[in-house]
Amino acid sequence: MDGTYNAWRLTALSPLPRWALALLALCAVAAVALAWRGLRGEPRPRRRAALLALRAASAVLALFLLVEPAVELLQTARVRNRFAVLVDASRSMGFPVEPDGPTRAAAAAAALRDGRRTLDGLADRVDVEWYAFGGDVAPADPAEAMKGIAPRAGATDVLGALEAVASGAGGSSRKLAGALVVSDGSDNAALADGLGPEARARLRALGVPVNTLSVGRSAPKDLAVERVAVDDFAFVRNTVTVEATIRARGFSDEEVRVVLRREGTVVASSVIRLERGKDRYTVPLSFAPDRTGTFVFTVAAPVFPGEAVTENNQRSFVLRVIRDRVRVLLVAGRPTWDVRFLRGLLKQDPNVDLVSFFILRSNSDDPGPQHELSLIPFPVQEIFGEQLRTFDAVVFLDFAYAPYRGLEIERYMPNLRDYVRNGGALAMVGGEQSFGDGRYGETPLAEVLPVAPIDGTQMVDGDVRPRLTADGRRHPVTSLAPGDAQNEAAWGALPAVSAVNLTRPLPPGSGASVLLDAPGVQVQGVPAPLVAVREVGAGRTLAVTTDSSWRWGFQAAESGQGNRAYLKFWNAALRWLVRDPGLAPLQVEPDAPAVEPGQPVGIAISARGPDWGPAAGRRVSAELVSEDGKSVARGDAVADQDGTARLELVPPGPGAYKIVARGEGGQDVATGAVAVRGAGPEDSDAAPRPDLLSAIAEATGGRASALPGGGIPDLALADPEVVEIGRRKSVPIWDRWWYLAALAGTLAAEWTLRRRWGYL
Repeated sequence: MDGTYNAWRLTALSPLPRWALALLALCAVAAVALAWRGLRGEPRPRRRAALLALRAASAVLALFLLVEPAVELLQTARVRNRFAVLVDASRSMGFPVEPDGPTRAAAAAAALRDGRRTLDGLADRVDVEWYAFGGDVAPADPAEAMKGIAPRAGATDVLGALEAVASGAGGSSRKLAGALVVSDGSDNAALADGLGPEARARLRALGVPVNTLSVGRSAPKDLAVERVAVDDFAFVRNTVTVEATIRARGFSDEEVRVVLRREGTVVASSVIRLERGKDRYTVPLSFAPDRTGTFVFTVAAPVFPGEAVTENNQRSFVLRVIRDRVRVLLVAGRPTWDVRFLRGLLKQDPNVDLVSFFILRSNSDDPGPQHELSLIPFPVQEIFGEQLRTFDAVVFLDFAYAPYRGLEIERYMPNLRDYVRNGGALAMVGGEQSFGDGRYGETPLAEVLPVAPIDGTQMVDGDVRPRLTADGRRHPVTSLAPGDAQNEAAWGALPAVSAVNLTRPLPPGSGASVLLDAPGVQVQGVPAPLVAVREVGAGRTLAVTTDSSWRWGFQAAESGQGNRAYLKFWNAALRWLVRDPGLAPLQVEPDAPAVEPGQPVGIAISARGPDWGPAAGRRVSAELVSEDGKSVARGDAVADQDGTARLELVPPGPGAYKIVARGEGGQDVATGAVAVRGAGPEDSDAAPRPDLLSAIAEATGGRASALPGGGIPDLALADPEVVEIGRRKSVPIWDRWWYLAALAGTLAAEWTLRRRWGYL
């Protein structure tokens, strides 16, 4: 063969199309078949065989000459593919190969140094490329890999790294001939649950053998909170169970106390005994949240001496506590129209769980035995004692306190005051037996009411039309329509109330605001409050100093206005009292309830203006507050045209953080919560998985080895692709005189024999 060419192949030079050649081949087969059919009556097998052989030889020679075969000489070359060496640089490679041994990264570097001759020997066949991988993949320096790549935080994604390299992560367009993966196999991405059917299909789709070198045999001593199973939200006062999965390796016969903390306070705990041979335990932790909001909870286990990783001994999560139904206690002194309408509204609301009592005593009654104070004995101890905190709101409606002076209920008034200060809600509605005439100014309840009762003062009768105050124009309780003008018109169109309890507004700085006043009723030179609210500690109070708000529903509906204003007022009042998040002028929400260590916390703050529209251009701030109450990060931002401001805060480390957002001036405050995980996925399970790496090699046709004890295996590579890169030449082999002579000879011989044997 000419030295210019290094490959050859057979080809056809016939000018006839393929279909014509196929048709001629069928004709040749038919000619042989006809000869066989014509010779079926020949009794002598030798004659029959000789004639059929001559006919077949003639057909083959005729087709050979028609096809015009030739030898095509080619100049070809083998494509130089690449071989990838992927070295695991995730955090788990910093753990020891075995107790008191070198790190996995150091053992891997030593194996690469020992196998350098094997890897260098690949240079004659492929280009060797080096990569470091964890959660992602990046080119690496071979010298650094043989010294030991410093482990970094993050995940391990073996399959993702292989797919990235196969697709040309380093910018190479050459095909991959094979790969060597040096890792501990602690995959926490696609292969976290093993090599399933989908993962096997993705590995086979690579089309190359993957060789593996597993580093590490035994897991380090470690106690970790591996997983926490809990719903995204829970209902207040309903028991919620958090299931924590505790993983323990290297322990036996120790008792472990697992605790559940809410922002530093222990709310549940459980003790488990570790057993030899068992490495996972499910620990249920149950508690009943006592208030609504978004909180960070932490499941924590103690740290024992000799643990490889201490950061994974706790795991934080965010839980939103919401109301299943708003539980309201209604205490009424007597049946009235206001009681009827308000009680009916609360009973019909599917979101309200109503408990109501009628006492049927007046201010002029003399105190008597407890069982004579109501149709059914009032359970004072149960309601105002241990059960008080189970109510979201308490409503006193025309309820006379005076007859109870000196009786059991009097000593529970401090409970009501403290209930409000600790986050409860209290509404007091007027009537002949309420406020001043009910002697509330003489009780601890006066410390939390939004108005000052005037003792012994009766109600002032006469139609009084409510008037919005400056505070009332922007408050959600008195917002019947959007915009100041529409809201003023809505209140001006309502029927007048028929009577007002005389009370005094509280001085500035008390946290109280008068939302509606009675301009025709003066108290010490100022209009008497008609609707007032107050922030008291963590709770809220509401005062409605009339028992004829029912007119806003009944008489308004009779005049054709409908009862929408009445329903909206009382629904908004109840939502405000129980701190419905939808009514807050400032709201804050993290982008994610939990982040990995080192990641910033993205925060979105929504701000509303006085008209409850988007507060565009408003400056807001947010800070992260640790469990011990210290501010650890702070930032400012300006709301966009949608009233939303975004900022990022970087927490100093793992733990639970409260997000405190404030509006300009610091009057509006909103809170949220975020958890920074104590450990990344590499720390939650640091056990090596040589079985996974062996399965990868088996699935792709590669070879596997393991450290300690082994080294770089005999590397399997895919054959390189052969391509034509230059010249070609066709050398005919059909145009020899002896082919034609042979065809003539076979035809002549067949004709002669047929004539002699009587077939012609």
